Amino acid sequence: MDKVERLISIIMILLKKNVVSTKEFAQLFNVSKRTILRDMETLSLSNIPIYSIHGVNGGYAIMDEYKVDKRLLSSSDLENILTALGGLEQILISEEVEITIKKIEAMVSPLSLKSSIQLSFYGWEGRSEITQTLKTCQESILKRRLVSFDYIDKNGTTTNRIVEPYQLHFSETSWYLKGFCLHRMRYRTFKLSRIDNLNMDEKTFNPREYLLEQEHEASYQPQLVAIKALISPIIKDQFIERYGRKSIENYSSEFLLATIYVPQNSTGFQFLANFGTNLTIVEPKTYVEDFRNYLKKMMDNYISN
Repeated sequence: MDKVERLISIIMILLKKNVVSTKEFAQLFNVSKRTILRDMETLSLSNIPIYSIHGVNGGYAIMDEYKVDKRLLSSSDLENILTALGGLEQILISEEVEITIKKIEAMVSPLSLKSSIQLSFYGWEGRSEITQTLKTCQESILKRRLVSFDYIDKNGTTTNRIVEPYQLHFSETSWYLKGFCLHRMRYRTFKLSRIDNLNMDEKTFNPREYLLEQEHEASYQPQLVAIKALISPIIKDQFIERYGRKSIENYSSEFLLATIYVPQNSTGFQFLANFGTNLTIVEPKTYVEDFRNYLKKMMDNYISN
């Protein structure tokens, strides 16, 4: 066993036991007591909160604040936490999450790390590019520091913003920053991929009271319209995942009839266009017309002059 493996093993043992003597460690790893003393010094320099206890029953222990009371968590609980953190690690790409995972793994028997659930996300390259923005926003929230940035809206218009950051929010595939915009003097939500030239200011701020305006901003949803569409059976599973089985009924040997709610704007049109020829909107007629105009504009981009 090399030094790194021994150091990790020492941490794992201390997480599971209250006090372990130098002699016990030396016998366990078949090394000298002096080697164990050097290992403890290395761990302390690495900010692992290990302390020594003198006396007959003395030895080394790790601070209780660094431990989780395992009596409150079963092996199944710990495995569920690891599964959730593993999914978060894929979308957050955070060193802190990775460290937390290693700490919890140290509390679980290696033989029991056989989770029945596996989470996978697309390894989009853009996700790694947004990491620094995410870290800066997180640091500014914790330190209560203002952030300034250029924000590009969906129409391509760029405005400079100074914001009191309050919360990071992940929704489906994107990260968002929620905060109070000093430019608009209102609570706003900013998509991180639309933020450019982000800077954390030296100036701090005092958090505002929770206002009804903030609650309205957080719960804002676009106007939804109920539509009926004929769909191909090959996309049935996608509608079940999003809208549930009750949204679909039999129609013919070739098509199913889906009743769903979608935004009456370009976001809704983009979502429906994803299904291509596997979907045909039949009601309401006004939505059919608006969707047809949206598709016509798309086609116009490919018509030669």
